Amino acid sequence: MLKRVGYIKKAALGLLILAVSACAATFQDHGYVPADTDLEQIIVGVDTRDSVADAIGRPTSIGVLESGGWYYTQSRWRHFAFKAPKIIDRQLLAITFTEAGVVENIERFTLEDGRVVVLSRRITDTNVKGISFIRQLLGNFGNFNPSQLLSQ
Repeated sequence: MLKRVGYIKKAALGLLILAVSACAATFQDHGYVPADTDLEQIIVGVDTRDSVADAIGRPTSIGVLESGGWYYTQSRWRHFAFKAPKIIDRQLLAITFTEAGVVENIERFTLEDGRVVVLSRRITDTNVKGISFIRQLLGNFGNFNPSQLLSQ
C-alpha cells in the first residue's frame, strides 16, 4: 500500500511539473527594422532611395505618394497560456525623402511614442429591411416591360 502511495505522489509531482512548464510564455517577432549600426551608413541630404535600398533593403510599407516615405515596422508579441496575445514591443522607422528622392529625415518611434486611435465604425444601412430575398425577386416582375427590349 505504501508503495502505491509513493507512485501516486511521483505521478502527481510529474503532472504538476508538466502543467507549470506548459504555462511558459512564448514570444513571436514580426517585421524588420534595421539596426542603428546599419542606419549610420545613411547620410541625410546625400543618400537617395537606391542607396538606402542597397544599405538596409526596401521596406514592406511605402507612403501613398511617390515622394512619400519608407516605413519599416517590427513587433514583438507575448503569448501566455490561454490569454490573448499582448504586444510588448513595437518599433517604426520612418525615412522620408524629398521630391528629388534624397533622404530628408530618419525617425524611430517605439510603442511608448504611440497613442491609441479610436476607429469610427460607420455601417451603411440598407433600405430593404423586412423584405425577404424572394419578395425582392418577385417584386421586380411588375417592373419588366418587354416593349422596352424591342424598341432597342
